[in-house]
Amino acid sequence: MTAFVAAVDEGSLAAAARKLGHSPANVTRAITALEDWVGAQLLRRTTRALHLTEFGDGYLATCRKVLAELNTAKLGAAAQRDEPRGLLTLTAPLLFGQLRIRPLLHEYLDAYPEVQARLVSLDRIVNLIEEGIDVAVRLAHLPDSNLVAVRLGQVRQVLCASPAYLARHKAPKVPADLLQHACLMANSAAGVEPWSFAPGPGSKRKALQPVAIRPRIFLTGAASAIDSALEGHGIARVLSYQVEEHVAAGRLKLLLTNFEPPPIPVHLVFGAANQATARLRSFIDFATPRLRAGLSGS
Repeated sequence: MTAFVAAVDEGSLAAAARKLGHSPANVTRAITALEDWVGAQLLRRTTRALHLTEFGDGYLATCRKVLAELNTAKLGAAAQRDEPRGLLTLTAPLLFGQLRIRPLLHEYLDAYPEVQARLVSLDRIVNLIEEGIDVAVRLAHLPDSNLVAVRLGQVRQVLCASPAYLARHKAPKVPADLLQHACLMANSAAGVEPWSFAPGPGSKRKALQPVAIRPRIFLTGAASAIDSALEGHGIARVLSYQVEEHVAAGRLKLLLTNFEPPPIPVHLVFGAANQATARLRSFIDFATPRLRAGLSGS
């Protein structure tokens, strides 16, 4: 169609070829293929000029309309690639989503009014492709995969208790002392698992040392364990970002900091194919420095 319209507008196959950057033979073949496709002759060719057939005259208007609509669609697609718009779907662990991602999303949406967002907060690994997720926050050592990962920082596994609890019970000095304390077991659906600790200062051991604690209460989720710790019911093991405000305010005290296991890395992960969308690129650029700053003290 492009060759046909150009030939009519330029007045010759040679001029149409120059305009389109093709050879005259290619332009001739394109027009012939179009005539074969519609089943009618569009042009009468002479050595000096081109003349539209009666059918070609009517079909020319159809071609102009189709090409204009295709160009409009192309421009629209380019604008969608360049301007963030549409639905951005994210997933994050429950408390990380609540404490860090939800407030950040409101800032991002204020900056990009054509984008909508869906936040899926779950304490499980989500398959991004199967569940239609654009980007995920992962708090874990990542296995090799086809996903793209952007490192944000790290979080620590910490023990904490309220000043009221520590006023009634002597603070543990070594991990084995936890056997004498009321331990608050979060995520109890996984069963009773030992708490592992680093060997501590001065030790020649390198491997983590498990302590088979005896939980006083089993709870579902870190939020419940934190609430129980704030109320003075025992010692909770959670992630540093989950309690940093309570620690800064003095509502909780960190314990056995010299025995903490190695930190857990935090990444944004997404599929390589999704990098083409403007909304994902804009979110990564917007969120990365802000999340890194928030994790710098963790």
